[in-house]
Amino acid sequence: MRLRTDWRASVALVGTVLKYLSVPLVLPLVVALIYRDPVVPFVATIALTIAVGEGLERLSPEPDLDIREAMLFVAISWLAVAVVGAVPYVIAGWGTESTLAHPVNALFESMSGFTTTGATVLGEISLERHSHAIMMWRQLTQWLGGMGIIVLMVAILPEIAVSGAQLVESEAPGPELQKLTPRIAETARILWLVYFAFTIVYIAILYGLHLAGAAPNMGLYNAIAHGFTTLPTGGFSPEADSVAAFSAAVQWTAVPFMIIAGTNFALFWHVFSGEGHRFVRNSEFRAYITAIAGLTALLAGMLYVGTAPALAELGGVTEGVFENSLRQSAFQISSLLTSTGYATSDFVDWSSTGKIVLLFAMLVGGCAGSTGGGVKVVRWLIIFKVLRRELFTASHPEVVRPIRLGGNVVDEDAIRGVLGFSFMYLIIFAGATLLIALDVSRASAIANFSPLEAFSASLATIGNIGPGFGHLGPFGSYLDFPVPSKLLMIFLMWIGRLEIIPVLVLFTGGFWTR
Repeated sequence: MRLRTDWRASVALVGTVLKYLSVPLVLPLVVALIYRDPVVPFVATIALTIAVGEGLERLSPEPDLDIREAMLFVAISWLAVAVVGAVPYVIAGWGTESTLAHPVNALFESMSGFTTTGATVLGEISLERHSHAIMMWRQLTQWLGGMGIIVLMVAILPEIAVSGAQLVESEAPGPELQKLTPRIAETARILWLVYFAFTIVYIAILYGLHLAGAAPNMGLYNAIAHGFTTLPTGGFSPEADSVAAFSAAVQWTAVPFMIIAGTNFALFWHVFSGEGHRFVRNSEFRAYITAIAGLTALLAGMLYVGTAPALAELGGVTEGVFENSLRQSAFQISSLLTSTGYATSDFVDWSSTGKIVLLFAMLVGGCAGSTGGGVKVVRWLIIFKVLRRELFTASHPEVVRPIRLGGNVVDEDAIRGVLGFSFMYLIIFAGATLLIALDVSRASAIANFSPLEAFSASLATIGNIGPGFGHLGPFGSYLDFPVPSKLLMIFLMWIGRLEIIPVLVLFTGGFWTR
């Protein structure tokens, strides 16, 4: 049987990606020098990435990628960077009580970081237990994975940009990539430029709040750390209490930037180019904002109705209840709908109806072309329009009715792709829920483990969301899961970030042979 896919070309380019991964590792190394943390974890990892990268590049001096090689390259690259990203955790935790000393825990944390999931196995998140440098690396992995590692490589490396369109299409979130310029490398640079600019602005605003006295504990380190995880909708925080550790001003500031992160970044480029009308005309963005506003208003009403009367009965002050209810609602809806995963309160203790609203937000997802996870708003729009068309044609079989978005006809192949993705997403999600529940029950690993927690663990990892319910709440941890469940969730985060197809296709015989 003759192999059709040139795996050597794909693996050689993976070596290029690993070699250049040594560059961002310099930042936590600098942080280690500033705070006098151990530098060995980062020096050793930099040496490893360069050595392995150089070795893999020799497999194919002039790699040429077809569609198969492109998908193989993208899938292996994301797995490889997660493995390398785990190395500093293991080295730093060696000989200590850190949970990251275990290779599976380290890989879980690294995959969660690069895929911007935000699920953690850290039993205790604090700068006292983990060094500033390790925590900064943890934050940086999310920023690198937010806009896409391959998109970054296409933007800066000519040897990868040759096959840029196929690579970006395999990695970019959403059913299609909107080209902003004739050359895909220029589009990649534009997307990263917009992403970088918003990150700098957000960091500056956070640090400005600190200097103004509105956020006393938001120093420069925390401002950079949260800037690295808000725009990629990651949700990692060096604080155990997440964004609840900061003032209301910080929480309100985070809301619009999480919404920005869940928006198609191409729209911002059109605004900067003087085409602001595209925002208003974009049907996905309108549905996205409507979902956030509607769910926020609904949840705020629930929280206010449930809180104000109780305070009044106790003679408490109710003037700030409305602001608090609105802030908690806007923050949590924006955080979960965009798959950021930050928290300002422990919603595990909220009412069942409040949890249902949050669960619905988790299912929506961000826009195509954003850093948000989940199914994506555009897919839901297409699914609903297809269902409406089926109901209409059932009574009017002679009518041909195309699906339109924003006035444009959606290609039937694209519709089939959306339906196929959605079906696979639900099947894998349901199967993983069952496997996680069975594994936890078999190992008796978590006391009082409920089906809802297995449901949310599966959804939070394949949707790259992070927090779930019960033990997996916003201040909880995935630490107590058995190793098989952790490995399954690592797989779910991997395929969830690449939107299933580029990974699962590797397991089909037709991918490899003629």
